[in-house]
Amino acid sequence: MTLPFDAVTKTGVLLPLFHETCKKGFEEGDDPTTIVETFFTKYQARRNKQSQINLLFRFIQYIERQVVLFDAIEDAAFPIVNNMEGVGTLRNLKGSAQSEGKMEELKEFLEEFKVRIVLTAHPTQFYPGSVLGIITSLTKAIKENDLSEINNLFGQLGKTPFFKHKKPTPYQEAKSLIWYLENVFYKTFGEIYNYIQTSIYADDKKHNDIINIGFWPGGDRDGNPFVKPETTLKVAKKLKKAILKKYYQDLRDLRKKLTFRGVEERIIRLETIMYDYSINLKTKKAISAKELRAELLSIRDLIIEQHQSLYVNEINNLINRVHLFDYRFASLDIRQDSRIHHNVFTTVIDHLISTGNSTFPDNYHDLSEAEQIKILSKATDDIGDLDAFEDEMVRNTLKTIAIIKDIQKSNGERGANRYIISNNQTALNVMQLFAMLKMVAFKDKLTVDVAPLFETIPDLENAPGVMEQLYQNPEYIAHLRARGNKQHIMLGFSDGTKDGGYLMANWGIYKAKEKLTEMSRKYDITAIFFDGRGGPPARGGGKTHNFYSSLGPTIEDKEVQITIQGQTVSSNFGTHDSSQFNLEQLISSGIKNRIDGEKNRLSDADRAVMNDLAETSYQTYKDFKNHPMFIPYLERMSTLKYYAKTNIGSRPSKRGTSDKLVFSDLRAIPFVGSWSQLKQNVPGFYGVGTALKLYEDRNEWNKVEQLYTNSKFFKTLIDNSMMSLTKSFFDLTKYMSKDEEFGDFWNIIFEEYLTTKRLLLKLSGYDELMENEPTSKASIEVREHIVLPLLTIQQYALKKIQELEKAGAPNDDPDKVIYEKIVTRSLFGNINASRNSA
Repeated sequence: MTLPFDAVTKTGVLLPLFHETCKKGFEEGDDPTTIVETFFTKYQARRNKQSQINLLFRFIQYIERQVVLFDAIEDAAFPIVNNMEGVGTLRNLKGSAQSEGKMEELKEFLEEFKVRIVLTAHPTQFYPGSVLGIITSLTKAIKENDLSEINNLFGQLGKTPFFKHKKPTPYQEAKSLIWYLENVFYKTFGEIYNYIQTSIYADDKKHNDIINIGFWPGGDRDGNPFVKPETTLKVAKKLKKAILKKYYQDLRDLRKKLTFRGVEERIIRLETIMYDYSINLKTKKAISAKELRAELLSIRDLIIEQHQSLYVNEINNLINRVHLFDYRFASLDIRQDSRIHHNVFTTVIDHLISTGNSTFPDNYHDLSEAEQIKILSKATDDIGDLDAFEDEMVRNTLKTIAIIKDIQKSNGERGANRYIISNNQTALNVMQLFAMLKMVAFKDKLTVDVAPLFETIPDLENAPGVMEQLYQNPEYIAHLRARGNKQHIMLGFSDGTKDGGYLMANWGIYKAKEKLTEMSRKYDITAIFFDGRGGPPARGGGKTHNFYSSLGPTIEDKEVQITIQGQTVSSNFGTHDSSQFNLEQLISSGIKNRIDGEKNRLSDADRAVMNDLAETSYQTYKDFKNHPMFIPYLERMSTLKYYAKTNIGSRPSKRGTSDKLVFSDLRAIPFVGSWSQLKQNVPGFYGVGTALKLYEDRNEWNKVEQLYTNSKFFKTLIDNSMMSLTKSFFDLTKYMSKDEEFGDFWNIIFEEYLTTKRLLLKLSGYDELMENEPTSKASIEVREHIVLPLLTIQQYALKKIQELEKAGAPNDDPDKVIYEKIVTRSLFGNINASRNSA
């Protein structure tokens, strides 16, 4: 309110009055329309309609900036609110291992365990890069109590737009995520590895690079027509330049310290090389990462021998970072849908057969799947000129494969060595890509891991059979033997929840991991599971490290790999403190699971209850999804169709091209996000209450209590579902219960909410939701308090649109256009405030 902008002062005075009107209105059972109209009648009676609309837009802008301030305050308070040396941190782990005499076991575990966080381009980050920069600066100023800098940053915030007029390109998305690599992960990864090396191993030797980063922007083509082969290459070059620049900066700092005879000139030489190389990747002065590391090791030895080990820790830090990041910075994953691959491959085979010199038989398409797989495993045909194909998708898919090899030459093999197949349903899907990789670029040696992604409930059930078929193929198993006997398998939470509901998605993935572990071990293969987790519990998020510490001995746990997307990057890994804390939690979760392995094993009785709960929940959710009002409700009563207008991501908000809303075309992010905007959070709890009630009705409640006591996995599911319920606020949409068309449907959702809430409290023994997590609960309460007026404005505008549509107003009706703009603009603050709602 102290900003020197007239509009801000007026808005800041009126907003508390509007907030109070909203709070009282909902307590008295008023609907959003009545609340907004009451406010204008009571406090702003002289405003005309245009002036009222202007004020609502100013409220939206003001609240957006209040959310930014609270984000910065929370980031600044992170090391105070969270115990940076408490349970789940490396210091705590080391202390426990020492006191129990288990240091050697800890060292052995760290030598084989890995954590990979994979940054994705999924559009849930509603802050433009400029605002993220302000949050970082504001956090620093708050920590330092620098009031004049805080005031300047408020001024900057007031003048900085939140809304993007154009969608970002995939390259722009990549650049915004590379900011985190440069400004957060480079430092955090280095410090964690340095601690492990010096305090746990207590030596200067090279150990397992326990943490690494995967990267999707520029390589993820699934449903994104804007990601071209050139984009992938451009992003790989940007990643390499970014890491070279970081090495140059470190060398420049070292140069000021290592001013010793025989050392200074060598450091200056490396600094000059890195500077030239970071500007021009084709410079003749370039050296390999191996040569850089060897030279740094040689300099370190000289410092130890001749210069009393002065600044040896500083040079060790750089050596460790070169070991961790090489010249790739992050490993670029490529991803495409199996249906696209099938179409591309069919075109390629037809082309090869038509040329008359193919090893593929003329009747290839008529052969059985097993016969096709046999041919594919031995395919050696040369596809020839890739530009000869008229179809752009065919050309781009094949060129991308060729580019993987180019990236490996430039950034090292791990620069791009994994290809993920979305919507993978059969072994044939895997073998089509396997053959294409070899035919296009990897004839002599395939240095790429093929990773099937199993998403829907049926696909998860079929996954073990698909993998066994592959393991029984001599050529494919030989490829895995050459890749260290490891098979990467991705499992998707987002579409699993959308498809099967909350309990079944999580239990379906758990069971699939057990069966895939057993199947892989049978063939002496280590399954590397990669989880497609989103931010909220509804997409596999929530307190993720709790999942990994509760897996038990029946699930392969050599690596933890998860997608980190959108808001979760900035909220969980946006600062050095939060990044270090959450990475250490993930590392320790793997160790805790190894220690508690047998304790986490599910008994047959508990497994039967979990299975029954999941099946009941699945059926309840399927019936709900098949309700005739399900799609119309989302289409007309939620913000679903407005997501595409926010310009936050480069890819389309749905897969198909149909004008009608088709459930299978829906992307999980707008789907989950729309329920979140309604403050109904259906995907995070629907079906849970009904499943629990069945046990209550059958007088078998003790069985559920026993499962809750015995299974950390089930307890984590319940805790995360509580978070979804805590972020729900049905008073906001209670007016829908009286709607002629949608009233009954709203009541179905509300009944399930009430049942779930009652039974989760009964199960946990809590008096209120999330009482075991006071910090998270308090954070949610403050955030929900901030956005209450924003939610009210959004519902008011949605209701106005519905009224105009009922009256037959055309799409270009000026009032309708304005109200649609209000809905779209209100999405930003709501999503940002929730931190993990989409």
